[in-house]
Amino acid sequence: VQLQAFGGGLVLAGGSLRLSCAVSGRTLSRYNMAWFRQAPGKERKFVARLSWTGGNTVYTDSVKGRFTISRDNAKNTLYLQMNSLEPEDTAVYYCALGRSMVTNPPAWDYWGQGTQVTVSS
Repeated sequence: VQLQAFGGGLVLAGGSLRLSCAVSGRTLSRYNMAWFRQAPGKERKFVARLSWTGGNTVYTDSVKGRFTISRDNAKNTLYLQMNSLEPEDTAVYYCALGRSMVTNPPAWDYWGQGTQVTVSS
């Protein structure tokens, strides 16, 4: 299974980015998916996740109302729409796939390579 995350970049505070995560080697159906992020010198943290049906979405408090997670099972792709970006959102963003629904990173089975998001003030 391979996950490839892309769509990161440099953006001004208040701007938007849309991250994508393309999955190959496994169909998305029956797998839950999530986004995590890791800032320099900090541990990897949960951002958002949704179930294999596309429901049961959960967000970490700091991104609620600004980020939207979605998936297209037909395209085997996960998305993260990020609006009203803040400098605190600067991190490497990772997509993850697995049977879990918990927010603890070790519980997820497969990971993408990460894409850098930098928000300047």
